[in-house]
Amino acid sequence: MDDSLKWIEKIPQAAQDYIANRRLEEVECIISDTTGISRGKCMPARKFGRLDPMYLPDSIFYQTVTGSYVDIENIENQYTEGDMVLSPDFSSATAAPWTGDVTLQIIHNVTDVHGAPMPLVPRNVLRRVLSYYEAEGWEPVVAPEMEFYLVARNTDPNQPVVPKLGRTGRPAASMQAYSMSAVDEYGPVIDDIYDFAEEQGFEIDTIIQEGGAGQVEINLKHGHPIKLADEVFYFKRLIKEAALRHDCYATFMAKPMGDQPGSAMHIHHSVLDKETGKNIFNDAQDQATPAFGHFIAGLQTHLPAATPFIAPYVNSYRRYVANFSAPINLEWAENNRTTGIRVPISSPESRRVENRVAGMDCNPYIGLAASLACGFLGMKNKLEPRIAALGEAYDADRDIPPTMYEALTLLSENDELAEMMGPEFTAVYTAAKNKEYDEFQEVISPWEREHLLMNV
Repeated sequence: MDDSLKWIEKIPQAAQDYIANRRLEEVECIISDTTGISRGKCMPARKFGRLDPMYLPDSIFYQTVTGSYVDIENIENQYTEGDMVLSPDFSSATAAPWTGDVTLQIIHNVTDVHGAPMPLVPRNVLRRVLSYYEAEGWEPVVAPEMEFYLVARNTDPNQPVVPKLGRTGRPAASMQAYSMSAVDEYGPVIDDIYDFAEEQGFEIDTIIQEGGAGQVEINLKHGHPIKLADEVFYFKRLIKEAALRHDCYATFMAKPMGDQPGSAMHIHHSVLDKETGKNIFNDAQDQATPAFGHFIAGLQTHLPAATPFIAPYVNSYRRYVANFSAPINLEWAENNRTTGIRVPISSPESRRVENRVAGMDCNPYIGLAASLACGFLGMKNKLEPRIAALGEAYDADRDIPPTMYEALTLLSENDELAEMMGPEFTAVYTAAKNKEYDEFQEVISPWEREHLLMNV
């Protein structure tokens, strides 16, 4: 093998299989920005093979979702656009099967010029939270569920989003959860999603029709948080590419259509003892342990402040509507999908906690980090959960912040959570969200023009 391609021996087998007997043309050297957008550089495979140092400016992480920049008072030389050093994480290498040339994507680790992890990088934020678990001898396991919509092309932001036409020539129907014929309506897109996932070496657990018109859910097998966050990061791109092949959009917006349910990223958590490999939520008598209750209590206590991390945009809060397949509070119960915190039916050794509050619009690294941070604080501080809910949790008081503004206020008051996520990251992230909120407030909606222009 050419010395410039020796690095191929370090990548996963699925990536090696993808390029076997073909000429690898390009390598995409990528990282996730704060919004979850893939950013980086493309280069010829042989140039990448020299493994020269690679740099990107740190200003990437001072941008909002609109592309504008935030100013932070206590960060010196913020806009000198200092270089970050990127190094490939070969374990993350995967195909980019929708490209014209044979291409691999590789997520990169990001440090400063002295080798210290850059605190603003979402993947590093998740690593920081995991280091708290590691110090206790714990290893969290997660399983995300991804909900998204397949919608008609929408090139004019002033026009509402509408469901895509199915193979019958009719718009996708709503209220058809788990319908096999509804999934068949957009079977060609689903087929490409399966094909891309297989070529990338990803294992899909299930694909189902969700309750919204053209809404799909993909469940992933449980695993290490970094690995699963990488997969969600990759999946968002592959799903969008599959949709574009069939003249439609895939959107992960939390609430793209007002009369349809929102899209969540439900997160299942369990925690293993690193020494024994056993689930610390289950005891020798197959009963729930105190740690199980403490984890739930951590979510109940800290998720309100963590909401900006898992519901990151003004649109995110439109999803929290009672009787619309979304929680409005942090009640918990077993086998009850109206609660914000659900304990699914499982064998005792698979006992786990599901966070149903997180939206699919969140950055997967940041969303997983925030949810795990809340649970950790509950276990570390031995917090006690509220009594489990009986019946529909929609009858209980709302305790999920109803707006981004109120969520950011709660975050600013939670020093424990900020420390776990990283004080510098939290400060920059909060500033970005405040700027986005201020920009949103400058936009006058069609509702205001329709009902207020001539009536007040």
